[in-house]
Amino acid sequence: MSESMEIVFMQARLLRLASEEWHIPIQKVNVIFDQYGILKLIEDCYGVFHMEGDYAVLDEINTVLKNKGVNVHAEII
Repeated sequence: MSESMEIVFMQARLLRLASEEWHIPIQKVNVIFDQYGILKLIEDCYGVFHMEGDYAVLDEINTVLKNKGVNVHAEII
């Protein structure tokens, strides 16, 4: 499998995981990820992220969003 396909699979897994952990619809997670550059972050940091578990990467995403002043539960989509 190519690295670009692995990145897409990781992005999909993290979208799904965020939806489950944040208890919000995947469509809303997708908008948040798109709006705040999280999909690009996953792509750019794949070299490090692929050696971590999905929960560790989601923790990093939570930190990035928090640092940007985002409360995922308060976002109005």
